[in-house]
Amino acid sequence: MIAETAARLRQNIQKVIVGKNDVIDMVLVAILADGHILLEDVPGTGKTTLAKTIAASLGCTFHRVQFTPDLLPSDVTGIYYYNQKAQEFEFRPGPIFSQILLADEINRATPRTQSALLEAMQERQVTVDIQTHPLPRPFLVLATQNPVELEGTFPLPEAQLDRFLLKIAIGYPNAAGENDILLRFATDDPLESLQPVIQPAEILAMQTAVRQIRVEESVRNYVVNICRASRSHEDIDLGVSPRATMALYRTCQALAAIRDREFVIPDDVKTLAPFVLTHRLMINPQTLLRGRSPADIIREIVDTVPVPVEA
Repeated sequence: MIAETAARLRQNIQKVIVGKNDVIDMVLVAILADGHILLEDVPGTGKTTLAKTIAASLGCTFHRVQFTPDLLPSDVTGIYYYNQKAQEFEFRPGPIFSQILLADEINRATPRTQSALLEAMQERQVTVDIQTHPLPRPFLVLATQNPVELEGTFPLPEAQLDRFLLKIAIGYPNAAGENDILLRFATDDPLESLQPVIQPAEILAMQTAVRQIRVEESVRNYVVNICRASRSHEDIDLGVSPRATMALYRTCQALAAIRDREFVIPDDVKTLAPFVLTHRLMINPQTLLRGRSPADIIREIVDTVPVPVEA
């Protein structure tokens, strides 16, 4: 059932997004694992288009916030205002009170505004003036950022990066894909006529079902060993957190479900480790000077940690 629904959702997204099947699969993994997505790539590669296509395909409530340096936390979370007619204070919800929030160019907002998302992303609630308000479910933050722009941007703090389940780079299309983009968008925008293919209740049911995917003890230990290896690696100042271990475990269950399996295999772990763990590392400056990236180190760890084999 999950694999069939995922295939229907993938097909709908592909009406707008040309190629990029691996990227679409990672998006589906994040949705089924009830996690948030950070889309990072150079301008013009389709980050915002992908986010809007996902929102249109899911049939969920959707709000977009364009993050800028002058954006205030209350612009995201909402405010209490005095209603003169009712003679009392009332809460006016901000755009975060939606099932899908597009945080466009999130690294352009100040750290104060970025921190307004921390509680929402982890606990699915927002506290304003000591009053706590639950967020609608499912709740998904799709954030975009450009890695090449430095002026007017603020780096995301580690606490916020750790709350993103996956970090995905879309990348440039190949020549055939770029030609297909020109043809597909020649007369109209397919996003404008895109219809939802799944409803929120179905998403919640699938998220519950995914947690029942079987993970053998040897595979579970493999997940733990990979994450623990990042904490003792000589090139890493700060390894991944237990939250990252849980994220890798949950995404492996989601990937197995998308591939129509009732169990997780080691290849699922190998596939997802770069997407789940890379953005959570803090590598030391000497390693950066040698030209090594977090992705290189994660690949090295995955290649080094013994893979469980069938008895």
